[in-house]
Amino acid sequence: MPSRKPTVSFEFFPPKSLEGSFRLWDCVSTLAPLGPEWVSVTYGAGGSTRELTREAVATLGRQFDLRVAGHLTCVDASREETMEVARGFREAGVTDIVALRGDAPKGSEGFVAHPDGFADSVELITALAGNGFNVRVGCYPDVHPEAASAKADIDWLKRKIDAGASEAITQFFFDAETFLRFRDRCVAAGIDAPIVPGILPIENWKNASRFAASCGAVIPDDLAAAFEVATRDDRADLLAIAQAAELADTLIGEGCGHLHFYTLNRPELTRDVCVALGLAARPALSQVA
Repeated sequence: MPSRKPTVSFEFFPPKSLEGSFRLWDCVSTLAPLGPEWVSVTYGAGGSTRELTREAVATLGRQFDLRVAGHLTCVDASREETMEVARGFREAGVTDIVALRGDAPKGSEGFVAHPDGFADSVELITALAGNGFNVRVGCYPDVHPEAASAKADIDWLKRKIDAGASEAITQFFFDAETFLRFRDRCVAAGIDAPIVPGILPIENWKNASRFAASCGAVIPDDLAAAFEVATRDDRADLLAIAQAAELADTLIGEGCGHLHFYTLNRPELTRDVCVALGLAARPALSQVA
């Protein structure tokens, strides 16, 4: 167990079905007692979950008394439509937003800005910060697949911070050194906002591998081999908990006071990792009807 307990935040998906609603509710009920500083709700590719995200953000804040951040992207919406979503967040009492360019809709070859929309994440951040929102942004310890270089990636991150973002949350990664060297490069580039490591407890190795390939996250050979064996021996969950807890412990030892967990609405592994880090569940939250 690490000598210092971190603060944590969790990312959830908005539900797309009744079953998904129950899963989200169970996920939040399991993790909320760990006392996250905040939680976020994602925004589907192409803005496909725009209304679901808005509804989930409002419900989680109201029912669980959590500080909630809504995701918001530039994809397939005009500036007015995008800011209307932001105003909806504010009406629900939410002033935290995770601002992203967003993934292109399925079947398209790449991101193309809406004719009347924000051209990129920097324009979106500028508009949100200028309207009083606390804006968080994404960043990539392993170079973004569309970036020209590692330097270009960090230069773009600095533009986002300079546009008004308060902190950056990394895409998940598997090697602590990947994050630490990235953090060093950010400091050298004059980025003084917090860089929060994003951790993915691996619930399904095949899915995680596919996800990593799509976002450019490098998979160490020894980790891949270990999960192949653990999956064969039906011990993948034990390895996932150990791997994520060890990664988190190393990051805490290197001065990371806050960790962000990608839950995929599967709370058990994230809960067990947090418990391994010394976070004790608080008494069950009373939920407001």
